[in-house]
Amino acid sequence: MTTFSSITKWFARMLLISLLGVHAAPSQLLGEPQLPAKIKRHKTRGEDLEWLWQYTPPPAEGRENELIQDPHFRPFLMRYFTAPQSFWGSSTDKPRKSLADTAFDFLAVPGRVIADENRYITATGCVWHFCPSRGLLFADLNTSNPLVVFAAIDWIRDGKTTEEAAAEYTLWIFPNHAPGLPGDPTNLTPALTRSLTRWMREPLAGTGTIQKITTAILVDADGTPHQIPVPTKQAK
Repeated sequence: MTTFSSITKWFARMLLISLLGVHAAPSQLLGEPQLPAKIKRHKTRGEDLEWLWQYTPPPAEGRENELIQDPHFRPFLMRYFTAPQSFWGSSTDKPRKSLADTAFDFLAVPGRVIADENRYITATGCVWHFCPSRGLLFADLNTSNPLVVFAAIDWIRDGKTTEEAAAEYTLWIFPNHAPGLPGDPTNLTPALTRSLTRWMREPLAGTGTIQKITTAILVDADGTPHQIPVPTKQAK
């Protein structure tokens, strides 16, 4: 009886060990528990335009010359400025320049790059060998669909020469989408108005003359023009 009892206890003990081993195996194969995947940090500014910020101050004037030489710059203009334009590059035997190429021409001679409120970027320049034709690039990066605007000051050739203080100019504004309230294409955002008016008050280099802008035309992304009041709100 003693022998049978011992054998029975031994068999029971071995069966228990075997069962425990079966249940332990999956845990051993899994190893250490995996850490949860990292959550991507949300950035306030538009992800695809982050590269623009490296060209803002310092230095005090920013680095507009390096900006227009950045390999991202031309594709950026081609992506955001697709509307037709009717004021630049006219020729009897060639089509007018694209809006992207026009924007590049108007920013070719370096001006300034300004950052406002860690959100808005303004870059300025002028046409090579003809700085009365000036350009501005504005970007609001604090949305998932950034507002990007090209503006140009173009001489009205039927009037006075650019050397005369009475010469008149047209302000052209090309946003990539409506720059104001829905359904009101003439309502510019305060930040864009501030950027434009600050730039418009800058005198022509070497002359001290502030250009006389008598007409403003806003052109929708589909090419629809709207004559609007010339922005006059004072910049803060």
